[in-house]
Amino acid sequence: MSVFMDLNVLFSPDRNRLQGVIETAAHLGFSTVAINYVFEPSSKKKQVIPVPCPISELIDQLPVVQGRSRPIRVLNRLTVLMSDSSHFRPSAPEYRRFDLLAVQPTTEKLFHAACMLYDVDIVCISVTEKLPFIFKRAPINGAVERGVVFEVSYSAAIRDATMRRYTIANAVCLMDSCKGKNVILSSAAEKALELRGPYDVTNLGLLFGLSDGDAKEAVSSTCRAVLLHAGNKYYSTSTASTTGSTAMSTTAMCADQSVCVQRPGGRPVGSSTPAGSSRRRCTTQTVGSDSPEQVAAAAAGGDLCVFTWTGEAPAAKKTRSDD
Repeated sequence: MSVFMDLNVLFSPDRNRLQGVIETAAHLGFSTVAINYVFEPSSKKKQVIPVPCPISELIDQLPVVQGRSRPIRVLNRLTVLMSDSSHFRPSAPEYRRFDLLAVQPTTEKLFHAACMLYDVDIVCISVTEKLPFIFKRAPINGAVERGVVFEVSYSAAIRDATMRRYTIANAVCLMDSCKGKNVILSSAAEKALELRGPYDVTNLGLLFGLSDGDAKEAVSSTCRAVLLHAGNKYYSTSTASTTGSTAMSTTAMCADQSVCVQRPGGRPVGSSTPAGSSRRRCTTQTVGSDSPEQVAAAAAGGDLCVFTWTGEAPAAKKTRSDD
């Protein structure tokens, strides 16, 4: 059974509205949603990156996913609207408060940088206006190789006929260049009525130019790949900055094909359930810092989803952002 995800549900200060959106998503069959905090820097004001609200303060009790026996998983995501290269700060510690990091570039130069250089998980494609540039194969192929995905949201097409034309036109241009690879479809919903079921979104993907298989992956397996990319990104850029026994973590597939991500502190991302809970069908294996091969072998086996190092953390891998 496929695990469906919507990685873009807009944050609302109205707690009842946000809770209604999440409950509707669970009823439609989405196993994971991400609350999206949109940040638009301005040169006239001091840049204050928003702080995500704890999930427990937004929702009293997570709703159970339709057709499954577990509650929906809720993540936090930050999207940076970029009109200048200075709007994205690669080393900003505030970014690490979020489970997912996305950018929405507005120029061809920024789009190229987002695909080839920036340490992000998602590159958002504007759907509210005609793109001022065309997609080129080189940066798109570079993003695919780095595990970065492109996001097309559909709620704007529901609100306005003009935006519907922009959404379809921009999406078709993207599909012509990326050939359906590394594309996710999300709602960017502000209210529950703007959400659509996973199979309706899949049919919308066909309208955008995706094949039947790619359209289904755009709301399932490609979204899982985004979570894995986010977890591996934090693993590779982490350093042994903590003095406790738990210093860093990685990700792997659960037995039920969902994804659990554990960050320093010992709890899976987006859940108040302790690591190893049988309700999440997860187990935890603790290994020494001198045996990372054991972690890789267990991850390849797919039977464990949370791994914790004790003692000193393994040396961090060098990434492009560390240069």
